[in-house]
Amino acid sequence: MSKPLSEMSLEELWKLFPIQLTEHHDCWKEWYQTEKAYLLSVLPDKVKIHHIGSTSINGIWAKPIVDILVEANLNNHHALKSTLVKNGYICMAQAETRIDFNKGYTPNGFAEKVFHLHLRELGDNDELYFRDYLNEHQNTAKSYEKLKLSLWKKFEHNRDGYTDSKTEFVREYTYKAILQYGEIYK
Repeated sequence: MSKPLSEMSLEELWKLFPIQLTEHHDCWKEWYQTEKAYLLSVLPDKVKIHHIGSTSINGIWAKPIVDILVEANLNNHHALKSTLVKNGYICMAQAETRIDFNKGYTPNGFAEKVFHLHLRELGDNDELYFRDYLNEHQNTAKSYEKLKLSLWKKFEHNRDGYTDSKTEFVREYTYKAILQYGEIYK
């Protein structure tokens, strides 16, 4: 019998849930749409839900994990957290204005469909700019893909190292995107 996730060390979790990259799959957009419809059925009307992360960028390799951004009034975060946990999400991290959840992590590894949900304050949505910029600039998207592939095996069992190694690239192109698009998401 497997140990419950809550009793596993970070190293055990990283081993059970390694970084895996795969070619782009069109089904990721369908998974997002289905999960969005589900979230809209359990969350209040005043949330904004977006597909973010590499699965939302056309044609690039990605972890087969659909990232979802939920923007909501900060005063509602506690109630939203409770609702999400009651509906199958595991709270993984919480800060003052951000809460991160996972769904599809089991004591035996990844489920068929895996989601990361990022609950944020309204307007805390720079990922939308990055997503749009990479979808519009395929050469930049391919550079991002190349970076991710170069980091994959080095950080296969170290999610923090993998994420940290992409930060400079993400910041640079998020900044360019905000300059290009203005405040369309603010």
